[in-house]
Amino acid sequence: MKEHIEQLINLQSIDLEIDQIENEIKAQQSALDARIAALADKEALIAALQEQISNGDKERRALEAEVADKMAFVRDRQSKMMQVQTGREQTALLKEIEEGKKSAKESEEKIVAIMEEVEKLDARIIEEKNLLKGEKELVTEETEKVRTTIETISKTKKEKDALRQQQAQGINGSILKKYTTLRERRNGLAVVNVLQGVCQGCYMNIPPQRYNQLLRGDQIFDCPTCQRIMYHRPEEN
Repeated sequence: MKEHIEQLINLQSIDLEIDQIENEIKAQQSALDARIAALADKEALIAALQEQISNGDKERRALEAEVADKMAFVRDRQSKMMQVQTGREQTALLKEIEEGKKSAKESEEKIVAIMEEVEKLDARIIEEKNLLKGEKELVTEETEKVRTTIETISKTKKEKDALRQQQAQGINGSILKKYTTLRERRNGLAVVNVLQGVCQGCYMNIPPQRYNQLLRGDQIFDCPTCQRIMYHRPEEN
């Protein structure tokens, strides 16, 4: 039984190293993916700013057309001033002319505000595009670094996978199946040491009788709390 336990301990040691390698690969790729996603967000922001400019230009053109119509109306009223004969008609025309000029001025003020906003948006787009260009260059460099790193790490993983396969071949099939199931259910930790009667997987006390049996090392026991496979190896000072 001690031989089986030692085989499992060695296998788990390899598996934990493989887990660490896989986590490192995921972390490297995840960090790169986040930067690539940030590029997409930046491009979306620039597109949104450009859309705002487009809408602003449309609104400005519509207002310019309104101003032209209003000023044409004012000129028409002014020409009619030469034809009126009564004070009442003149007063009415003067009111229409004043209202037309006022409305045209309000539209012109809106046009100026839109042009100022578009100018700010243009400046913002230039800034964002410059930032995007710089970030794209950095991401291109980072992509190559990550590719090289993952390639190197993957070679190490391949070696560990081969070592794992070799180690697993010497383990009883039913024990290996149990070990695999426990690793899946117990966050990668299937075989645990017991120190001073305490399981190092769940940190719960082992019944004294079971602990004494475990110390003999002639049987395989599971932790009654977390069901992990237990072994005893004294702490190293």
